[in-house]
Amino acid sequence: MKLSKLLIGMGFALGFFSTAHSQTVLKIGYATTKESHYGVGSTVFCDEVEKGTQGRYKCQQFPSSALGGEREQIEAVQLGVQDIVNTSTGPVGNFVPEVKIVDIPFLFRDYDHARKVMDGPIGQDILSKFPSKGIIALGWTENGFRHMTNSKRDIVKPSDAAGLKMRTMENKVHMDGYRTFGILPTPMAFPELFGALQQGTVDGQENPIPVILSSKFSQVQNHLSLTGHVYSPALLLLSAKTWGKLNDADKKVFLDAAKKAGVAQRKKVNDDENTGIAQLEKEGMKVIRNVDGQAFRDALRPAYANYGKEFGAENIKKIQDIR
Repeated sequence: MKLSKLLIGMGFALGFFSTAHSQTVLKIGYATTKESHYGVGSTVFCDEVEKGTQGRYKCQQFPSSALGGEREQIEAVQLGVQDIVNTSTGPVGNFVPEVKIVDIPFLFRDYDHARKVMDGPIGQDILSKFPSKGIIALGWTENGFRHMTNSKRDIVKPSDAAGLKMRTMENKVHMDGYRTFGILPTPMAFPELFGALQQGTVDGQENPIPVILSSKFSQVQNHLSLTGHVYSPALLLLSAKTWGKLNDADKKVFLDAAKKAGVAQRKKVNDDENTGIAQLEKEGMKVIRNVDGQAFRDALRPAYANYGKEFGAENIKKIQDIR
């Protein structure tokens, strides 16, 4: 009797060991907090992967740039030392140049337009460019329309922004556009940004409302101008090394999980946009709603001539024409 109990116990122990042994833990990182839109999207992705693979794959999340800035994390995914990053497209064009076109200022009219482009043939074609660079783009998530904050003055028209040192991402498309407004673009990794604003190393920054909220920039910035100057998509990027270990059924689980993550992340962006501006006002920011969008578009004409040469005017028009 004792022997049979011992054998049963050993069987359970071996079974447990085998289950534990066969579970793969994936590292997923992103720039903002776990409560942010990136955290919401990443959590849905992780939950769906764990459920869809019956626990054979699960995630360990590294929010708040715990694994480095976005560019560093993309490099780590490309090298196969990090499994997944949920990242804005800001630094992605340095790895996959075809992404840069979606970073053009004032390219998208609104969220409906942007999401139709990302989910349609143009967005899907961009995703197909990643594998040749050693990265798998599982799907589009979202960062949101970017707005300007600063510690100096209200920004209503481009001349108000002239001379301001504005932190930007390491993104030539953004920087070329901002120079036409007279801004002094200052590229800086996101983890350094709060301290730089606090110390006055830069006067301002530009990010979507969900990022401004979750990063508590209201503590170090007085003015928020609702410029909506750039739509910032985001991506769930997977290491090609990790992808190569998945069977076909698991690959489908990962792709489906990314779709659900995108839906959840966009919903959080919508929610933050709807309630966040009032929250930032409550926290002491002066919000400028009457921004002269036409003046900003007019100022961008020289940059658009260059964008046309770089990306093809017809490709830009294709995006603009989507209804």
